[in-house]
Amino acid sequence: MNYRHAYHAGNIGDVLKHAVLARLVVYCQRKDKAFRILDTHAGIGQYDLTGPEMEKTGEWRQGIGKVIDRPMPDDVAALLAPWLDVVRDLNPDGALTVYPGSPALSRALLRPQDRLTLTELHPADFQQLADRFSGDVQTKTIHLDGWLALGAFLPPREKRGFVLIDPAYEQADEFQTMTKAVVSAWRKWSSGTFALWYPLKHRKAVARMHESFKEAGVRDVLSLELKTGQSGPDTIMLGSGMTLIRPPYVLAEEMRTILPWLCNTLRQGSGAGWQIEELIAE
Repeated sequence: MNYRHAYHAGNIGDVLKHAVLARLVVYCQRKDKAFRILDTHAGIGQYDLTGPEMEKTGEWRQGIGKVIDRPMPDDVAALLAPWLDVVRDLNPDGALTVYPGSPALSRALLRPQDRLTLTELHPADFQQLADRFSGDVQTKTIHLDGWLALGAFLPPREKRGFVLIDPAYEQADEFQTMTKAVVSAWRKWSSGTFALWYPLKHRKAVARMHESFKEAGVRDVLSLELKTGQSGPDTIMLGSGMTLIRPPYVLAEEMRTILPWLCNTLRQGSGAGWQIEELIAE
């Protein structure tokens, strides 16, 4: 599967990923002390939904396009507001033409004392990313393989924060590579939070990753899933998951409020559903 961000921004996978990302930022801001976000596969940072890549796939229409103006219960609206307010601010005329990738969303939510490190390996994507954040003293952009970034930049100087990991899944062994890199990074920074996003197309690979975490002694692991239909290795992506190591204690309960509404809103057919599972206890 090729999951280069420029073709999929704002889709059902981004809905889950960015709803969780915003809640992680909000939780970090409960304390005044500075924190850092490391985004290992940053892409270009922000996306033009009218551009050729978006026109080719149109996936955002089944994702953020269904969510942004949909009436929602007050408790859901409050939890999704940090993410959706950023999207609305980028589209002041009301028409949805711009979507923030994880870097732009993270940056919009930071306080003056917080910091953001973005790594991207694709040369053209990195150049756009670097240009976008040029001169921003709170954001560092680095042309580097995200797996190497986990070894190079952890633990952060601030000692607080989280890592967002969402590779392109272009390589057959991407899950194995991610598992090895995350276990090594967790051993260096066991007090940090790691948020791993992935498409729900290869269940066995996900299960092997989770089992490897258990075998390595990783503790406090939460699994989230959001499916809009039934997908598999030979279908389009209709669901995605996130595995979180050392998630905020409030996250599971927040997602029990958010995920049912998102599932009903984004549903595309049979097989739609959501799941929250504590895989490994604290």
